[in-house]
Amino acid sequence: MTGIGIAVGQFAPTADKRANLAEIERLARAAKDRGARLALFPEYSSFFVNPMDETLVANAEPVNGPFVARLIELAGALDMHLVAGLIETGDAGRVRNTAVAVDGGGVVALYRKQHLYDAFGQRESDWVEPGGLEPPQTFAVDGLTVGLMTCYDLRFPELSRTIVDAGAELLLVPAEWVRGPLKEHHWSTLLEARAIENTVFVAAADHPAPIGVGRSAVIDPQGVALAALGADPGLAVAWVDREAIERTRAVNPALRLRRYRVTTG
Repeated sequence: MTGIGIAVGQFAPTADKRANLAEIERLARAAKDRGARLALFPEYSSFFVNPMDETLVANAEPVNGPFVARLIELAGALDMHLVAGLIETGDAGRVRNTAVAVDGGGVVALYRKQHLYDAFGQRESDWVEPGGLEPPQTFAVDGLTVGLMTCYDLRFPELSRTIVDAGAELLLVPAEWVRGPLKEHHWSTLLEARAIENTVFVAAADHPAPIGVGRSAVIDPQGVALAALGADPGLAVAWVDREAIERTRAVNPALRLRRYRVTTG
């Protein structure tokens, strides 16, 4: 295969942190065997309970804690980049919902979820503090520039646009996209829209059923799924390349033709 192998690992994190790491390792090794250079895992990969409660705070870790240390060790052993959701230690009885990207040398980027899921009858902000409006953090995988966002952020297209304006060619979306009426439709549509409007690749890893909708996928700059999963746990791998972005932008120069810019204040 040509291009850079991108894997999305769909699994259901639990309150057993050791079991979560074991499943990440199993999927990462399978991704390596299939030629992937980067593996993405869901939001809340380090620890998850449904409904959320005070155990999130008790099981939160700093970025330099054991969960991330093991990710770094595993990334080094596999010569890959790994990205997963961390319940990070926060302030005032809440945690941070953090996406951490690592290679064998350490943390290469981290993103604290800015838009919390206070919708569809849920209140993530009861337990999670929002991330600040920080500049996008990007990192490179074999020359491809990668940016981070998380789950509910998909509903706010200005965030993905700021990440693309920072040079991202691949958007990674760890998620716990809660099931509900039309939620599968929203998930797939929004992933495709973020790819189409920005003419970039999008890779998303969700929790499987029965809590999440699943449907983790790698999507190309024209909104076509190159690899995808259903509702069950699993692994999908696709190959992405900058030439596909260039070809798409040659016929659809939407970024160049736009007349508005996104600013933060």
